[in-house]
Amino acid sequence: MTVTKHPGKSAASGGKNKQADRQEEIILQARANRNEREKGYRHKALKMYPWVCGRCTREFTHENLRELTVHHRDHNHGNNPPDGSNWELLCIYCHDNEHERMTQFSAGHGATDTSEEVAPATHNPFADLQKLLGGGE
Repeated sequence: MTVTKHPGKSAASGGKNKQADRQEEIILQARANRNEREKGYRHKALKMYPWVCGRCTREFTHENLRELTVHHRDHNHGNNPPDGSNWELLCIYCHDNEHERMTQFSAGHGATDTSEEVAPATHNPFADLQKLLGGGE
């Protein structure tokens, strides 16, 4: 293996150039990653909405922002309109609860069977209220 030396450059400065090139590469990659993230719906939603859970109203700061998630209201992660109309910010607990509710609904737990006809309620809890209050019959 032959090492070629550049005129006017010492081995030490060559190492510094490699280090500077590596740092420049890291900085460029970090900027590219940031630009890619900014295109994502999470970044857009966090810019668009206040950092508050839409269900439990828990407030978030930079320290705990990782616990705030973007929920797709129609459960379609491909539906990301630019106005954010399909998004809501939920804490991780409320987000899990929402997906569990959707899972149970899809499995038939909690869904009503519309094939059976249900008789209307006939009980009137206030039927004798006037009499009970002593205002007549």
